[in-house]
Amino acid sequence: MNAFEIEEAISSLAEQPFDASEFPYSFLQAFGAKETTLRRLRSGDTNKSDIGGVLQTTNIHIKVARVGAVTEALKDLKSSPATSRAKAKFILATDGVDFQAEDLNTGEVIVCEYRKFPEFFGFFLPLAGISTVKQIRESSFDIKATGRLNRLYVELLKDNPEWSTSARRHEMNHFMARLIFCFFAEDTDIFTKETLFTATVEQMSSKDSSDTHIVIEAIFKAMNTRSEHRASAGIPRWANVFPYVNGGLFSGSTDVPVFSKIARTYLLHIGGLDWKKINPDIFGSMIQAVADDDERGSLGMHYTSVPNILKVLNPLFLDDLREKLEEAGDNPRKLLNLRSRMSKIRVFDPACGSGNFLVIAYKQMREIEAEINKRRGEPERRSEIPLTNFRGIELRDFPAEIARLALIIAEYQSDVLYRGQKEALAEFLPLDAMNWITCGNALRLDWLSICPPTGTGVKHRADDLFMPPINQAEIDFQNEGGETYICGNPPYLGKGKKEDDHLDDMRHVLGRYTAKFGYVDYVGCWFIRAAEYMQETNASAALVATNSVCQGRQLPQLWPFVLKKNIEIFYAHHSFKWSNSAAHNAAVICVIIALSLRGERNRKTIETTEYRKNVDHINAYLIDGASLYVESRPRPLASSLPSMGTGSVPNDGGRLILNKDEADQLVAAYPIVGELVHPFFGSQDFLKGHNRRCLVIPDDMLEAVQNYPEINERLSDVAELRASSKKKETRDLLSKYPHRFQHRGAIPERNVIIIPSVSSERRQWFPVGLLPSRTVVSNLAFMIIDTDISYFSMLSSKMHLVWLSTVCGKLKTDFRYSNTLGWNTFPVPNLTDKNKADLTRCAEDILLAREAHFPATIADLYDPEKMPADLKAAHDRNDEVLEAIYIGRRFRNDTERLEKLFELYTKMTFGKPTKSGNIKMKA
Repeated sequence: MNAFEIEEAISSLAEQPFDASEFPYSFLQAFGAKETTLRRLRSGDTNKSDIGGVLQTTNIHIKVARVGAVTEALKDLKSSPATSRAKAKFILATDGVDFQAEDLNTGEVIVCEYRKFPEFFGFFLPLAGISTVKQIRESSFDIKATGRLNRLYVELLKDNPEWSTSARRHEMNHFMARLIFCFFAEDTDIFTKETLFTATVEQMSSKDSSDTHIVIEAIFKAMNTRSEHRASAGIPRWANVFPYVNGGLFSGSTDVPVFSKIARTYLLHIGGLDWKKINPDIFGSMIQAVADDDERGSLGMHYTSVPNILKVLNPLFLDDLREKLEEAGDNPRKLLNLRSRMSKIRVFDPACGSGNFLVIAYKQMREIEAEINKRRGEPERRSEIPLTNFRGIELRDFPAEIARLALIIAEYQSDVLYRGQKEALAEFLPLDAMNWITCGNALRLDWLSICPPTGTGVKHRADDLFMPPINQAEIDFQNEGGETYICGNPPYLGKGKKEDDHLDDMRHVLGRYTAKFGYVDYVGCWFIRAAEYMQETNASAALVATNSVCQGRQLPQLWPFVLKKNIEIFYAHHSFKWSNSAAHNAAVICVIIALSLRGERNRKTIETTEYRKNVDHINAYLIDGASLYVESRPRPLASSLPSMGTGSVPNDGGRLILNKDEADQLVAAYPIVGELVHPFFGSQDFLKGHNRRCLVIPDDMLEAVQNYPEINERLSDVAELRASSKKKETRDLLSKYPHRFQHRGAIPERNVIIIPSVSSERRQWFPVGLLPSRTVVSNLAFMIIDTDISYFSMLSSKMHLVWLSTVCGKLKTDFRYSNTLGWNTFPVPNLTDKNKADLTRCAEDILLAREAHFPATIADLYDPEKMPADLKAAHDRNDEVLEAIYIGRRFRNDTERLEKLFELYTKMTFGKPTKSGNIKMKA
């Protein structure tokens, strides 16, 4: 269940007559408890309550109290030994009149009337496995309103299927935006009478809903007609109480879809909500999925938390405004200058969705402006920050409409907060017709026409609020001297997730610079466009992206074209989880990267979840270091490192590979075959302890083994498989030699270090293995044969893990290995004989610690929740020894490790950094 379904179920439960015996089970059912779980609790099989309540292990202990004894019941629940034994997260007591609950982890308590407990449903969302942030838990209204609007939307489309077609979908979306405005306006005194819209629909339309659409059409028409024109426009007298709204919101077609009785009921229920509680920060993000068939299943799960948005906006420009406010103190002139500066600042989100970045930016700026006005003794002064300075581009029309509406609501709420209800109402209507949210493809539109360079007169069209600029009547807007800040969270779309239209966009944006951009994520296009825009304007940019844009093969395909000419990175936030409210959601690992013109930002900052530091230069790997791009090498950069090769490719349909039993039976039947059977390992074999073998048949042994039926049958199958291949070489050549692998790597005489091609991101160290002589490593792993095991120590270190995770990148979230990119570029200091001996002992200690836990698999041993203490200690010691070779001590964190590795890489590969931070290659 998602948050919306839970809210609906809880609200329904509160509206029903209180049933003391059923309440605990109905409550749990509302949070997704399955029927089998409830049945076992009812029977007592799993209910371990010791005070006559209902106890669900690891979740909640519920007690229905006698009337007036709720407080005592909650105390009993808290002191109950069973509560502690079952590790309950919550306790809950109610008598059907009062309601009390406590989160036993945080100590947070709820005390309310029983009928009002649904308002706190977010408090209990962990019962449904939903990881929540504080903002969501405090936004029960937004969740409730969105859920109701979704039900209305779906119900209307049942009876008006033509409104779901591409021809009329825009009208449907526009209709929903109008409804939201009406609900908000009637609860905030924008309309002269509370519940004016809802009450009028209820009173003037028939209960059978046959004329509901006609009544709403008349209301909409009234709000688009000035009072002096209403008589000639045929507005019914009862609709004259509605004000003239304008602003394009009610212009154009006033068609309304036909309502069923159910749809009419939904509408009246939605109007009964308290829309004063709407939070435009997140409401738009929640509701945008209502109008998207593909996204409705994850309704409301596109929520972006305010703290995450501020991670972008604060370093981009809000921190600077607050610093200037602090510097100004109570100096009237400095405060006036800051206010004047803020009035010209433009915030531009070229992937704005439902506008949450723009709304948060607007509200934060209004807060600063209000403080300025307060210090200057002008607390009720009208805001000088125009909504037209908050501009966006959004591909889909409904989120674009909601973005504009969210800004309108944010403006009104800010006016009420800082100037008072009377002043806010006096200036709210009619709405301003100007609209700077453009619906279109941000990668195809000209950003300079949507947000032109400062110091130029802008002729833009604006009559219909939600139509593209090309269809709008001209207005003039002067933007002399202002700053522009680009921000947002564009669509990521990594390799394999892009469709044809995305690839066309990428060719349009990146194709002007390079033909090689196959590894670049879709979000990379926004960095290119931002850099191009900044060349023409006084602008800075800060965008959210998946951390993969600063890792692996895509980095040299993207960043040389972003950081061209005079563009540089002035702020970087290292990897963090950009999560939403979805149950069991797999949070995306993101970074924030901020760009400016070189020299515009003297202070450059790198931030992580643990610390923040100022640096001189930030490169594309988001570290304090020279601008460089690590690319594949055919041989190791460090001459002391051995060659790492790829494994063997059987291309045999599995017929040259045997499990242990098959191998044992074959050797028992034909002892001479024993010398042809070799251990065979790929990544999963090594990690999960699979025991496989393979046949390695020399050419001079082929004739002999073909006399053995079991082997001959296997070779015939391989020949047949290859003969049917689509590849000419496989058909014409390899099919004639079925005993040979398509490619066979060298077979070790002493040992082989196996390096998996992929490893889980959860592991603290990249697990490599040491295998015996004669082992054949498959093409699903890499290998170093017959070598000193001091290299096993290097491969097993945190130093190597942080390097490969940065320069090799990830496969989804897992570490992805590359010999040419991860090993051949690995910077290693010159090693003395003592260094090698110390590292060899460390490698031996790791191997001995593993062996002590036989038969546990590598996957088991390197599970961070199960890793044995002695193995962890061996790895820690290994890191300590290796890191001392680099700097004489342990590194404090991964960022420090990376900075040292890049410093050494620069020395080994290039000349000294220039003043600009770029580096020149040695001749």
